[in-house]
Amino acid sequence: MAFKSTILIVPGLGNSGPQHWQSIWQQQYNFTRVEQQDWETPVRADWVETLNNAVSQHNPQDVILVGHSLACTTIAYWAQKFNIKIKGALLVAPSDTEADTYPSGTTGFSPVPLIKLPFKSIVVTSTDDYYVNFERAMLFADAWGSELVNIGEAGHINVSSGFGHWQEGIELLKRLDQ
Repeated sequence: MAFKSTILIVPGLGNSGPQHWQSIWQQQYNFTRVEQQDWETPVRADWVETLNNAVSQHNPQDVILVGHSLACTTIAYWAQKFNIKIKGALLVAPSDTEADTYPSGTTGFSPVPLIKLPFKSIVVTSTDDYYVNFERAMLFADAWGSELVNIGEAGHINVSSGFGHWQEGIELLKRLDQ
């Protein structure tokens, strides 16, 4: 299956290992990964600039961002700063950088921007994500103007939650690719 759009994989804190659905999708569909300089102690300004550089290498109207965890917040900050209309964004398991459960070591990712994104987006969340409670995920989706997809008890929608290829996610991505 080929995608019409340019798909940019945007991993979160720690990057996405080889068994993570983002890495599997990247390899299987030849998507492009946005490579951050510092995966462990990220600085918002750096991540936002790196994302902007990656998007600017393509026709923005053809770009779909696929963010996981901290990347969702990065994408919101990027949209707030640059206001570029891309084709869309699949925002999976947005983490709450303001929560007590959020890991230390990041700089500048709080508060989470509660702005309407200038592009179509889908937020995918679960009811038992350690890094965001369901109410906050709903708040983010509502503020961002995103469609909210609740996939039930699915943890942080990553390898430790049992997500490898994740076909349901591909189906959501296809909806943005139309």
